[in-house]
Amino acid sequence: MVVGRFVGAAGLSAVAVGGEVLTFLTFIAMGVSNAGQVIISQYLGAGRREKISKLIGTLFSFLLGCAVLLTAACLALEGQILNWVNAPPESLEYARDYVGVCVWGLVFIYGYNLVSAILRGMGDSKRPFLFIAIASAVNLVLDLAFIAGLGMGAFGAALATVLGQSLSFLCAIVLLYRTKEQFGFDFKPASFRIDKEAFAALIKLGVPMVLQSAAISFSKLFITSWVNTYGVIASAVTGIGNKLQTVTNVFAQALSTAGGSMIAQNIGAEKYERVPRIIGVSFALDSVVAVILSVVTLLFPRTVFGFFTQDEAVLDMAISYIPVAVLMYASCVLRPPMTALINGSGYARLNLAVALLDGLLVRIGLAYVMGRLMGLGIYGFWYGNALSSFVPFLIGGAYFLSGKWKTRRHIIQE
Repeated sequence: MVVGRFVGAAGLSAVAVGGEVLTFLTFIAMGVSNAGQVIISQYLGAGRREKISKLIGTLFSFLLGCAVLLTAACLALEGQILNWVNAPPESLEYARDYVGVCVWGLVFIYGYNLVSAILRGMGDSKRPFLFIAIASAVNLVLDLAFIAGLGMGAFGAALATVLGQSLSFLCAIVLLYRTKEQFGFDFKPASFRIDKEAFAALIKLGVPMVLQSAAISFSKLFITSWVNTYGVIASAVTGIGNKLQTVTNVFAQALSTAGGSMIAQNIGAEKYERVPRIIGVSFALDSVVAVILSVVTLLFPRTVFGFFTQDEAVLDMAISYIPVAVLMYASCVLRPPMTALINGSGYARLNLAVALLDGLLVRIGLAYVMGRLMGLGIYGFWYGNALSSFVPFLIGGAYFLSGKWKTRRHIIQE
């Protein structure tokens, strides 16, 4: 919003492109940390605390090592990455600034995700929320200071983001250290050794989750590259649409993560009768959010999009995005409960199926068919991306009705 107001359409396009690149680069952090959270929850539910400390050390070493390697690779390929996604010429310099700074923050993104996964896996979601709330407030203040006050443009937006992420990670790591007795993790160098058994469990569930996260991020990046060929206005509108989707995904991800942990703990404790109740409550909460956002977007579209920019060309084109936004809101009602069930049960192969269908085949396939073959252009790309978001609901719904989740315990072995 700050970039759109003070830099304009080119800056908005740059942040949209850079944001998609950054999201793609976090696929390992999201997949592996979510897997670690589920495993910790299952161990906790089954009363096997002695395995948790080994998993924590393995998570730290593996994820932070991945972050360092990705940072080095991205710094070497920075210019090529922006060419691959067809960044519009008007926003190329801004996008280069944004991506260049954000890449340096990958270690903090990965670190915060892994520490938060540990805390949430143990049932503590309040303090990770507090840390990210503080960091977000700092991010907002720095955005205003760097962009509106000092005129630093997209570079200032990226710097504010990295500093906020750094703060959230440092707060989380300090808390984990101060409460280390609860986890049985002493932070000694030897404790960070990768344990073979813990790593095997992490890879078994984590690889499908990583592939799912990577496939979805890659497919969105792929579609963004098609959209960017339509110019900076189309890129800016898509960026606003992605931010509206991010708002809904905040709620969807939160309920999916919470539901996944609760389902994992109850499956670990063999209390299967609680799982449908968790899924039902998730549906109800998601519906409230989706209905409110849909009504506001339908009744006050120019106001909603006007938060991000006052560029009339962008606002005129953004009106045509409204049906797409409503579809996105609807998918955020149906997707999280089913994702929570699949993740919480630890069904690795089903996660892989969702990854391939949702992330690659359906998303890119629908966008190509509607955008290219049916001649709908940018509208086909938008609708193809939105409709593919319903895939996890369809697959997860069939899995729930089958009842097979009641007997599966994919992570814990006797």
